[in-house]
Amino acid sequence: MSDLTILLVDDHPVVRAGYRKLIELQPGYRVTGEADSTAAAYLAYRREPADIVVVDLSMPGSSGLEAIRRIRAVDRKARILVFTMHEGLSYALKAFEAGAAGYVTKSSPPEALIAAIATIAAGGKAVSDDIAHEIAVERLSGRKSPLEALGPREVEILQLIASGMTTDEIADALSLSQKTIQNYHSGIKAKLNARTDANLVWVAIDAGLLEMRAAGGGVA
Repeated sequence: MSDLTILLVDDHPVVRAGYRKLIELQPGYRVTGEADSTAAAYLAYRREPADIVVVDLSMPGSSGLEAIRRIRAVDRKARILVFTMHEGLSYALKAFEAGAAGYVTKSSPPEALIAAIATIAAGGKAVSDDIAHEIAVERLSGRKSPLEALGPREVEILQLIASGMTTDEIADALSLSQKTIQNYHSGIKAKLNARTDANLVWVAIDAGLLEMRAAGGGVA
């Protein structure tokens, strides 16, 4: 039986080294590639598709959501596990909408990451215990996040707008035209009934999106 191959995507070399050591302690698991950005992750996957992609959401420029989208665009069968600092449910749901098969927070014990990789490799979906708890609480309370009205790309752009990036900067980060970003901007305001960018900032704070940038210099 061949090894389970894994691509690690995280912009911190020391963090990647730690994950590699942890993963390769498991019999039959082998890290075959590393990447430190969305573009590098896409190229690495095109060059050598891995059985599992473990991706952080905090990266320079475009976030891990874009990495998920780009890899899934070239391979709809790609199995992607998000491993992030952010513990909020809203972003976990958007990661799944983008095509992720699992979501594990970095506050989880190491065995949670390994268990999630095994579950996804077997064709299942995986979440860490803290995210599973948040899902249960939300279902019981009946409350809804304002982000439910937005798609994954819109959530990413909302986070970038709220963090203070200009239209030009967002367009460059996501490799989109300024006009496209402006259209997204207007659409997001309409869906959230926000009259100003200040209103968008408050929505982002309430949903925890700005905490992600503070935690890791990008989306956590």
